Amino acid sequence: MARYYADEALGLLETVGMVPALEACDKMLKAAEVELISYENVGSTLVTIMIKGDVAAVKASIKAGAEAASAIGKLTATKVIPRPIRPIGDIVSIYDIDEQ
Repeated sequence: MARYYADEALGLLETVGMVPALEACDKMLKAAEVELISYENVGSTLVTIMIKGDVAAVKASIKAGAEAASAIGKLTATKVIPRPIRPIGDIVSIYDIDEQ
C-alpha cells in the first residue's frame, strides 16, 4: 500500500556498514518522535535508514543520527524531504517494515 506523507517528512541517512547505521538509528529514534520506516542494505556495504515524522522532528533526528554515525564510521549521505509527493511515498512503501 502506498504512503502519502501529507504533513510529514521523510528522512534518509546512509552509512558504510551496518554498525554505524545501527548506531545512527538508535540515536535517531531516541532524539525525536519519529517512526522507523525501514532500512535497506544497498550493494555490499551501503546501508540506508528511512524515517518519517514531523518535519522538525525528522530534521533533529537526522542530525543526531549523522553525528552518531560519523563518530564511529563513515556517513555517506543524509536527506530530509519535507512533505514528499505521492510518487516518493510509492517508492518508499515497498521497503516499509510495517507493510511486510
